[in-house]
Amino acid sequence: MDFREDQIHRYARHIIMPEVGGGGQAKLLAARVLVIGAGGLGSPLVMYLAAAGIGTIGIVDDDTVSLSNLQRQIAHTTDRVGDKKTASVVKTVQALNPDVTVVPHNLRVNAGNVRDLLQDYDIIADGSDNFETRFLLNDACYLQARTLVSAAVLRFDGQLATFKSHLHGAHPCYRCIYPEIPPPDLIPSCAEGGVLGAMAGVMGTLQATEVVKEILGIGESLSGSLVIYDGLQAQFRKVRVKPDPACKLCSAKATIHDLSRHAA
Repeated sequence: MDFREDQIHRYARHIIMPEVGGGGQAKLLAARVLVIGAGGLGSPLVMYLAAAGIGTIGIVDDDTVSLSNLQRQIAHTTDRVGDKKTASVVKTVQALNPDVTVVPHNLRVNAGNVRDLLQDYDIIADGSDNFETRFLLNDACYLQARTLVSAAVLRFDGQLATFKSHLHGAHPCYRCIYPEIPPPDLIPSCAEGGVLGAMAGVMGTLQATEVVKEILGIGESLSGSLVIYDGLQAQFRKVRVKPDPACKLCSAKATIHDLSRHAA
């Protein structure tokens, strides 16, 4: 593609990299990424995707900005308390990069709308804060052949993985790691257990890096691996994950018509 002069300046540090170049930047500008959640993970994620020049970013959230969000949800500002988070993200991205089209989806993803949400996007980035949504997105991405980049954070701990189980072979799905939704009292939410604000920044930024890598087809994909970060010890661990032959989703002959059953 032919870049405008302002785009050449904006993306200069990408274009000079051999792994990206002009062709790679053109791929980023043509990409469509759906971000689930405009919170602690979604904020740095969507901001770095926008800065990178991802052409179309969908943002899904049904919540409003509260004062307690601002300790970690950096896409929002004090004067937007009470506003819809999706509307706040649109303002932030428009101010950051006018090349980017932001599509707000002011709703909560569920089994009834997930297929329609996913069909217009190439890659799904999960920044949700509950296991029900993570399982639903995993199942929907498998059944609709979408790459899923998922992150989670709590207190001083973070996890990151990419799932391409629709490719089969050595590519596990989320259920291969977590076969069932944990009991609600086993793992507290951020509201119950707390989270260091900067931890959300670390994991959301890593998530954005993996999304960009998947779009460009560069480096080593995290599919088949789980990255665990301990912020207190400043330690990263990368654990290999194999497909579970007993997985009730990716080991089965699942079809799109099974979505509601598998998402339960």
